[in-house]
Amino acid sequence: MNIKIERINHMIMEEISKIIMLEVKDEDIKFITITGCDTSTDLSYCKIYFTVLDKERKEKVLKALDKASSFIRSELAKRIDIRHTPELKFIYDESIEYGEHIDELLDQINEDK
Repeated sequence: MNIKIERINHMIMEEISKIIMLEVKDEDIKFITITGCDTSTDLSYCKIYFTVLDKERKEKVLKALDKASSFIRSELAKRIDIRHTPELKFIYDESIEYGEHIDELLDQINEDK
């Protein structure tokens, strides 16, 4: 990945976090954490990875984010100076859950010894 895309990813992550915290009215979305961002090289598409504290609410939060994505994108366009603001796709980040699962397995193995 080139440096320009990495810098854009970082800016997008920062700005989306601010937009969600300060601008979005939907209370379901307020308490998410943006964990990553992957923008295509042509800047047409951007995957935003997120987590929620309450795992049971992830489907509800994902629907709310998809509903708010056009608002978030328009706010992002005002804040980031790039020619084309990418289309946003929100994806639940499974890596943290996977890491917790691995930790549990390691704990079980250590207990068995």
